[in-house]
Amino acid sequence: MNWLQKLPGFTRSAPGLEWALWKKLPWITLAGTALPLALVALAWLAAPEAPTPADERQLTQWLYIAIGAVVLHWTLVLTAAIGCVIVMLMKGPAFVADGFEVQHTDRPGSPTADPVRDKS
Repeated sequence: MNWLQKLPGFTRSAPGLEWALWKKLPWITLAGTALPLALVALAWLAAPEAPTPADERQLTQWLYIAIGAVVLHWTLVLTAAIGCVIVMLMKGPAFVADGFEVQHTDRPGSPTADPVRDKS
């Protein structure tokens, strides 16, 4: 049984911004991950060899901020990817999902429309 039959005569919509964004998402993810981590690495490299406890605390705090920024960025990229996929699916071919006739729509209130009336 073929549940999904393409709707005849349906034309697909032209690809738009979703495909351009979809193709750039890996680079956006990489750049958004590398930039905060590179800044933290530079901060650690610029720190003195014998940092005070206050300096260590500040460096650790910058590390936590960078990790939070990276996780937020990944979440935003995932949300954009889900949006791209939804738009791609919506622009794809149309399918007939409910191809059977509903008998009572032509004759509302008829005996064949109500199985309780048929039993009595």
